[in-house]
Amino acid sequence: MRQDQTSGFTIMEIMIAIAILAILVAIAVPSYFSYIEKARRTDAMHTLLSIQLAQEKYHITNGTYGTLAQVWGGVTASQEGYYTLSISSLSGSSYTLTATAGSLQSGDSEGATACSPMVLTYANGTTTKTPTACWLND
Repeated sequence: MRQDQTSGFTIMEIMIAIAILAILVAIAVPSYFSYIEKARRTDAMHTLLSIQLAQEKYHITNGTYGTLAQVWGGVTASQEGYYTLSISSLSGSSYTLTATAGSLQSGDSEGATACSPMVLTYANGTTTKTPTACWLND
């Protein structure tokens, strides 16, 4: 073996490895954030369904559906804090629950469907959940 030969990587080999790594990261990171948003979406679903249960308990006692303050203690954030909550269209037989995404969830979507706000409407014994595509396997 000659003494003037050295082993190691050339600059070109290192640049190719960095380029491959950059491509993999460019593909993986958006996909990762999409899964995180989908997982956080369960915060809205769980909270809305919990408020729906609280509404039914309130209705049994009071004969009407209650405001957010009456049924949920006035808390306006979802259980994990990713959504802002509101109740509207209150009557003796209906209500609408809305969970609006905060900044960490603002880009959440299912395909071409934006998942904010998530809405649960109860009217005359029928529950409607919109956008339908965002309510996971429901």
